[in-house]
Amino acid sequence: MHLFYEICPVVLFFSAFKMHDIYVATVVGIVSTFLQVILTRLYTKKWDNKQLITLSVFLVFGGMTLYFHNPIFIKWKPTVVFWVFSIALIVSQLFTQKPLIQRLMEGMFENKQIPKNVWTKLNVVWTLFFIVLGTINLYVAYQFSNDAWVNFKLYGVTSSLIAISLFQALYLLRYMTESTVNNGK
Repeated sequence: MHLFYEICPVVLFFSAFKMHDIYVATVVGIVSTFLQVILTRLYTKKWDNKQLITLSVFLVFGGMTLYFHNPIFIKWKPTVVFWVFSIALIVSQLFTQKPLIQRLMEGMFENKQIPKNVWTKLNVVWTLFFIVLGTINLYVAYQFSNDAWVNFKLYGVTSSLIAISLFQALYLLRYMTESTVNNGK
Protein backbone atom coordinates (compact mmCIF):
# COMPACT_ATOMS: atom_id res chain seq x y z
CA MET A 1 0.00 0.00 0.00
CA HIS A 2 2.85 2.40 0.82
CA LEU A 3 4.38 1.82 -2.62
CA PHE A 4 1.11 2.76 -4.32
CA TYR A 5 0.88 5.90 -2.16
CA GLU A 6 4.41 6.86 -3.20
CA ILE A 7 3.81 6.37 -6.93
CA CYS A 8 0.25 7.72 -6.94
CA PRO A 9 1.26 11.11 -8.46
CA VAL A 10 3.13 9.26 -11.22
CA VAL A 11 0.07 7.09 -11.95
CA LEU A 12 -2.18 10.16 -12.01
CA PHE A 13 0.30 12.00 -14.29
CA PHE A 14 0.35 8.95 -16.59
CA SER A 15 -3.46 8.71 -16.65
CA ALA A 16 -3.92 12.43 -17.32
CA PHE A 17 -1.40 12.27 -20.16
CA LYS A 18 -3.14 9.29 -21.76
CA MET A 19 -6.57 10.97 -21.48
CA HIS A 20 -5.49 14.54 -22.36
CA ASP A 21 -1.94 15.79 -22.97
CA ILE A 22 1.38 16.61 -21.31
CA TYR A 23 0.15 19.99 -20.05
CA VAL A 24 -2.92 18.64 -18.27
CA ALA A 25 -0.73 15.83 -16.92
CA THR A 26 1.73 18.42 -15.59
CA VAL A 27 -1.03 20.22 -13.67
CA VAL A 28 -2.36 16.90 -12.35
CA GLY A 29 1.17 15.88 -11.32
CA ILE A 30 1.80 19.13 -9.45
CA VAL A 31 -1.57 19.07 -7.68
CA SER A 32 -1.33 15.38 -6.73
CA THR A 33 2.23 15.80 -5.43
CA PHE A 34 1.13 18.84 -3.41
CA LEU A 35 -1.78 16.83 -1.94
CA GLN A 36 0.58 13.95 -1.16
CA VAL A 37 2.87 16.31 0.78
CA ILE A 38 -0.07 17.74 2.74
CA LEU A 39 -1.60 14.31 3.49
CA THR A 40 1.76 12.99 4.66
CA ARG A 41 2.17 16.02 6.92
CA LEU A 42 -1.33 15.60 8.39
CA TYR A 43 -0.94 11.85 8.89
CA THR A 44 2.66 11.67 10.20
CA LYS A 45 2.89 15.15 11.77
CA LYS A 46 6.19 15.74 9.96
CA TRP A 47 7.41 16.79 6.54
CA ASP A 48 8.83 14.17 4.17
CA ASN A 49 11.98 15.75 2.71
CA LYS A 50 11.89 13.50 -0.35
CA GLN A 51 8.37 14.62 -1.15
CA LEU A 52 9.25 18.28 -0.53
CA ILE A 53 12.19 18.07 -2.94
CA THR A 54 10.00 16.37 -5.54
CA LEU A 55 7.26 18.99 -5.13
CA SER A 56 9.74 21.87 -5.37
CA VAL A 57 11.30 20.52 -8.56
CA PHE A 58 7.84 19.75 -9.94
CA LEU A 59 6.69 23.32 -9.28
CA VAL A 60 9.74 24.82 -11.00
CA PHE A 61 9.97 22.51 -14.01
CA GLY A 62 6.22 21.98 -14.32
CA GLY A 63 5.73 25.73 -14.09
CA MET A 64 8.28 26.27 -16.87
CA THR A 65 6.56 23.60 -18.99
CA LEU A 66 3.23 25.39 -18.62
CA TYR A 67 4.62 28.92 -19.01
CA PHE A 68 6.77 28.20 -22.07
CA HIS A 69 4.39 25.53 -23.38
CA ASN A 70 7.36 23.21 -23.85
CA PRO A 71 7.34 19.63 -22.48
CA ILE A 72 11.13 19.35 -22.24
CA PHE A 73 11.11 21.07 -18.85
CA ILE A 74 8.80 18.48 -17.26
CA LYS A 75 10.91 15.75 -18.84
CA TRP A 76 13.93 17.12 -16.95
CA LYS A 77 12.11 16.91 -13.60
CA PRO A 78 12.87 13.23 -12.82
CA THR A 79 16.53 13.72 -13.70
CA VAL A 80 16.85 16.74 -11.43
CA VAL A 81 15.14 14.88 -8.57
CA PHE A 82 17.34 11.79 -9.05
CA TRP A 83 20.51 13.87 -9.22
CA VAL A 84 19.52 15.88 -6.11
CA PHE A 85 19.03 12.58 -4.28
CA SER A 86 22.42 11.32 -5.50
CA ILE A 87 24.11 14.53 -4.31
CA ALA A 88 22.42 14.18 -0.91
CA LEU A 89 23.67 10.59 -0.66
CA ILE A 90 27.23 11.58 -1.60
CA VAL A 91 27.28 14.54 0.79
CA SER A 92 25.97 12.40 3.64
CA GLN A 93 28.70 9.86 3.07
CA LEU A 94 31.49 12.42 2.88
CA PHE A 95 30.45 14.88 5.57
CA THR A 96 28.29 13.15 8.17
CA GLN A 97 28.70 10.34 10.68
CA LYS A 98 26.21 8.07 8.93
CA PRO A 99 25.39 7.71 5.24
CA LEU A 100 21.87 8.85 4.40
CA ILE A 101 20.78 5.34 3.46
CA GLN A 102 21.74 4.17 6.95
CA ARG A 103 19.72 6.94 8.61
CA LEU A 104 16.73 6.03 6.47
CA MET A 105 16.92 2.27 7.01
CA GLU A 106 18.57 1.44 10.31
CA GLY A 107 15.32 1.68 12.30
CA MET A 108 14.20 -1.48 10.54
CA PHE A 109 17.21 -3.29 11.99
CA GLU A 110 17.13 -2.06 15.58
CA ASN A 111 17.98 -5.49 17.03
CA LYS A 112 20.98 -6.04 14.76
CA GLN A 113 24.07 -3.98 14.21
CA ILE A 114 24.84 -3.76 10.50
CA PRO A 115 28.50 -2.98 9.75
CA LYS A 116 29.24 0.56 8.56
CA ASN A 117 30.85 -0.73 5.36
CA VAL A 118 27.53 -2.35 4.38
CA TRP A 119 25.75 0.98 4.72
CA THR A 120 28.55 2.68 2.81
CA LYS A 121 28.24 0.19 -0.05
CA LEU A 122 24.46 0.60 -0.19
CA ASN A 123 24.84 4.36 -0.17
CA VAL A 124 27.22 4.16 -3.15
CA VAL A 125 24.88 1.76 -4.98
CA TRP A 126 21.91 4.11 -4.54
CA THR A 127 24.05 7.11 -5.57
CA LEU A 128 25.13 5.40 -8.79
CA PHE A 129 21.59 4.14 -9.38
CA PHE A 130 20.15 7.67 -9.23
CA ILE A 131 22.89 9.08 -11.46
CA VAL A 132 22.32 6.36 -14.09
CA LEU A 133 18.52 6.57 -13.88
CA GLY A 134 18.65 10.35 -14.31
CA THR A 135 20.91 9.96 -17.33
CA ILE A 136 18.64 7.33 -18.90
CA ASN A 137 15.67 9.64 -18.32
CA LEU A 138 17.41 12.40 -20.31
CA TYR A 139 18.20 9.99 -23.11
CA VAL A 140 14.58 8.86 -23.35
CA ALA A 141 13.34 12.46 -23.05
CA TYR A 142 15.42 13.64 -26.01
CA GLN A 143 15.39 10.55 -28.23
CA PHE A 144 11.78 9.38 -27.97
CA SER A 145 8.25 10.76 -28.17
CA ASN A 146 6.32 12.22 -25.24
CA ASP A 147 4.27 9.02 -25.15
CA ALA A 148 7.37 6.83 -24.91
CA TRP A 149 8.83 9.06 -22.19
CA VAL A 150 5.62 8.94 -20.12
CA ASN A 151 5.57 5.14 -20.45
CA PHE A 152 9.23 5.01 -19.37
CA LYS A 153 8.48 7.29 -16.42
CA LEU A 154 5.77 4.97 -15.12
CA TYR A 155 6.99 1.53 -16.13
CA GLY A 156 10.76 1.95 -16.43
CA VAL A 157 11.41 4.14 -13.42
CA THR A 158 8.94 2.34 -11.16
CA SER A 159 10.24 -1.13 -12.06
CA SER A 160 13.83 0.08 -11.62
CA LEU A 161 13.04 1.40 -8.13
CA ILE A 162 11.33 -1.87 -7.22
CA ALA A 163 14.30 -3.87 -8.55
CA ILE A 164 16.91 -1.94 -6.58
CA SER A 165 14.73 -2.10 -3.46
CA LEU A 166 14.53 -5.89 -3.83
CA PHE A 167 18.31 -6.05 -4.33
CA GLN A 168 18.78 -4.02 -1.16
CA ALA A 169 16.36 -6.21 0.80
CA LEU A 170 18.15 -9.37 -0.32
CA TYR A 171 21.53 -7.81 0.45
CA LEU A 172 20.43 -6.84 3.98
CA LEU A 173 18.60 -10.12 4.60
CA ARG A 174 21.76 -11.80 5.85
CA TYR A 175 21.89 -9.33 8.76
CA MET A 176 18.42 -10.15 9.98
CA THR A 177 18.17 -12.54 12.90
CA GLU A 178 15.23 -14.65 13.98
CA SER A 179 14.35 -12.03 16.62
CA THR A 180 14.45 -9.21 14.06
CA VAL A 181 12.10 -11.08 11.75
CA ASN A 182 9.68 -11.93 14.58
CA ASN A 183 9.69 -8.35 15.91
CA GLY A 184 8.86 -7.05 12.44
CA LYS A 185 5.54 -8.95 12.32
